[in-house]
This record gives sequence, C-alpha cells and structure tokens, in this order.
Amino acid sequence: MKTPSAVMLALLMATCSLSGCFGVDDAEEETNASIVWDFQKEPLTWYHTSGGQDAWGNDTIEWSGRNAPQPASGTYYGIGMSTFEPTMGITQTDTLVMSSYGNGPGGSTAVVSCDLIGMVDALDYSCENVYNPLIPVVNSNDPYIYVDPWTGRIMKFDMHALLGMTVEWSDDDGGSWTGPSVATQAYSVQDHQTIASSNMPALLHPTTYMFCINGNAPHPLCSSSQDGGATWGPETSGAPVTCSSGGLSAHLVGSVDGNFYRGNKGCDGEGYSIFRTTNAGISWSEHQLPTSETGTADTWNAEEAQVEVDSEGNVHAMWMGLDNMPYWSYSTDQGDTWTNASMIAPPINLSGTGFPVVVAGDPGTVAFGYVGEANGDEESWNAYLTYATDAFNETPLFTTVQLNLDDDPIDTEPDCGYNRCGGLGDFLDIRVDAHGRTWFALSHNLADMGIFATFATGPSLRGDTLTPLEAMPVGGMGTL
Repeated sequence: MKTPSAVMLALLMATCSLSGCFGVDDAEEETNASIVWDFQKEPLTWYHTSGGQDAWGNDTIEWSGRNAPQPASGTYYGIGMSTFEPTMGITQTDTLVMSSYGNGPGGSTAVVSCDLIGMVDALDYSCENVYNPLIPVVNSNDPYIYVDPWTGRIMKFDMHALLGMTVEWSDDDGGSWTGPSVATQAYSVQDHQTIASSNMPALLHPTTYMFCINGNAPHPLCSSSQDGGATWGPETSGAPVTCSSGGLSAHLVGSVDGNFYRGNKGCDGEGYSIFRTTNAGISWSEHQLPTSETGTADTWNAEEAQVEVDSEGNVHAMWMGLDNMPYWSYSTDQGDTWTNASMIAPPINLSGTGFPVVVAGDPGTVAFGYVGEANGDEESWNAYLTYATDAFNETPLFTTVQLNLDDDPIDTEPDCGYNRCGGLGDFLDIRVDAHGRTWFALSHNLADMGIFATFATGPSLRGDTLTPLEAMPVGGMGTL
C-alpha cells in the first residue's frame, strides 16, 4: 500500500504534467513566440518599433493578429520618362498614372499610364502617355496629377509661370479630355498647388474638389468646385484669417466624412499643425501636432507636415523632426487630439531623411515614403517605405524596406533630401490601390527617370485580416 506522501507526490506529478509546472508552458510560449519569426528576413528589410528599436526575433512582445510580422521586400519600376515633383493616382481600372514634366505632345505635361497592378511571375508591363487632346495645354512650371478615389476622374492641373492655373480631366483613363477650365483669380500669384476631393456631394457632382496654393497671403489660399472642376469659387483663406503660417502647404487630402485636411507650419510660425475644413473651405480650424517633443527640420521640407486619412476618416500625420528623422502621430477624432509622436525610421545608420509622404488604407494601416542618407564616405540617398498594419496597437510593429539596392542609389548629391533635388523637386506622392498595395511615386535622379516603388512582397493595407499581397517580380535597375 502506498503511503499518503507517495500518493500526493504521484498526484502532484500528474497534475504538473498537465499544467506545465516543470517548464512545459514556458517551452510552449517560447515555441509560440518563435513561430511569428519563422521566415527569412530579406537583407534590406527591417522590423522595428518606435524609436528605431530592432524587433526582429523579439519574443518579449506578443506579435499577433494584424500586428504580426510578415515577409517583406521592396523594389521599383521605371516609367520610361523623366518626372519633376511627381504626383500620381490610381484609376478604378487599376491603372497607375504619374505626371511627367514636358514629355507630352508639344512639350506639354504628360500623363504617364502604367499597367503595373496585377503583374506577377514575369517582369512584363508598359507605360505610355495618355494625354493627347486636340489642343494640348502648354507645359507648366508646376504640373499636378490627381485621381478622384470615389469617381476615378483624372484631374490634370497646370500652373503657368506663377500667373494662373488651368484644369483638365478625363473620365476614361485618359482616352479623352475635357477642359481646360481656369481655376484661379487675378489678385494672387499662383504657386505650389495641391488638389484633392472629398466624399461630400457637391451641387453638380458626386464629390467636392478643392485646391490650395501659396499666394499673396500669410497663409495658403484655397478654392473649391461644385461641378467637377468646370468652375471654381474665389480663392479664400485656407486657414483661420489671422494665421501667419506661410503659404507652402503639404498635400491636401479629402476624407470619406467630407472633411479636407492639409499640413502646414503652425499659425504662430512654430511647430506643425493640421488644418481642417468641414465645409469645403468656408472656414478652417488649426490642430497642433505634438512637435514640441520632436522639433521641426531646418530644411526645404520644413514648411510641410504631410497628412492622410484612412477609409473610416482616421487621420495620420508625418513630418521630419529637428534630427531630420521621420515622425508620425494619428488622430481618431478628426484631428482634435493627437497621439504622442513616434519616430518611425528603421534601426540602421541613417544620417537624415526628407521628402515625406504618408498614405493609409483600412483602419489601422498606414505607410510612409521618404528618402534617406546612409552614412558613409560618399553621399548615398536611398528610397524607403515603412508600414504598420496595426497602427492603433499599444506597440505597433513597423516594417521598413529599402526600395533600391545599395549599389543603385537614387541620388548622390550632398544634402539631396534636404533641398530641391533633381526630379524630386519640391514633393513626392504616394497612394494605396484597391488590393492594399502601396505605390510610391518618385524620381531616380541618377537615371533621370520617374519610378513607381512598392513591395515585391508584403502585406495588404486592405481588409479586416492580415493577408499577404501576391508577390511581384523584382524590378530595379533593369527597368530604367
């Protein structure tokens, strides 16, 4: 007969074998933690948290759901033409379009159309100019292309030597063009325009259009159209009327809730703010970003903070801090309050970054494009995409991909990312397609060619669950 102590020991051992008293649970936790890192990391891909903290292989944080790491790699594709201050859009037929300065008929601004979306297996795509009206509008000093995400209309804005702006549009992917209409008033110079639409039904069109410019005012001037761009209202204050922010606004963005947002210096000339209008520009309110903790860059990009909204109207802002690193904050209440700033650069030796752009897909997904300088004996500027698929998580995982190889920099000019630089001009552009793939429009300055950069592999920014995009064939130097 077993003694009571022997029986208790047997029961204890049986119980422990089920509950993991002797480390089984710990082993299972370690195994479960390692499962999320069970893929090979690409050489030019980094997984990190805010502040550039390396997260690759980190098992102290529960990476799960939309915040789980995914294989990712970057690449780019040449459009076959040069570009300057590239702006872009994506039509409802999954066609990418980019502006191309001076390469249209008669030296006009070309609208370059590329069938890259859906390319798999083999590197096989084409790009062509689709701007071929009977009488082309002469080339402008500031071309700007925008595609209305709700109607698919391609809007082509041309600014003419600071004197005025004309607008044309196409509802058939560039097959035919309407206009031009005149979109400016004589009392102000016109420069540094930005254009967007919002899902606010207009009097004579399904969406409301708006543009803002750097004109004769201490802040941007803005105008709206109620008929799809055929006529435009007066250019009025694009900020509270007492604002002294300067007129160089970042890209304007329209929201699903009808609001418009733009980024700028604060009205007091300090920090950055996001400016919001809920009534198509009749009035604007200022919403300060948390830049007191980051400072602002002392570079060409210092006037601008980029802003974007997701499919439910949550607002994301991006700017460069005093350390020339990229920062991000978001708002879930239309810009009334903002989260603390997060530094989103990867854990590599970057000496500085510039030319920020931001885009969002469905709620909780956001991607950032920028150029960065790798420390070394020679200047070497590369292109980067950073994304988060669970941005509202307490500890969001960021994934960054370098879009060009180390021996294929986009520019080697000193301080390129801090100033006007070749085809990068004053600004770049970024969009996310219907399938959740991010497309970054920029210039490969050493080749003098516009490029669309994206993820060869990576997750979608669309959908309720985290799903991988279909892999694309690698582009790069062979497409220049």
